[in-house]
Amino acid sequence: MPEGDVETYFADDMWSNRIEGHEKVGNYQTKDRAIEAWRDLARERGVEHIIRNQDGTIGERSTYGRDPRDVKG
Repeated sequence: MPEGDVETYFADDMWSNRIEGHEKVGNYQTKDRAIEAWRDLARERGVEHIIRNQDGTIGERSTYGRDPRDVKG
């Protein structure tokens, strides 16, 4: 995860968010609330929002700045 990307993940029976390289910020009862709370921050910062499934695998990625992939189209 590049420096400053936003991540939503499940830990300690709660959904949490963090900015890459920092401690978690906020706990939420549902995944949807955690995503909603930080999606705008990712947009404002122009970074990627990585949303993990409960098992830790990446379920979704949304890029709100320069797309790090070198894919045309």
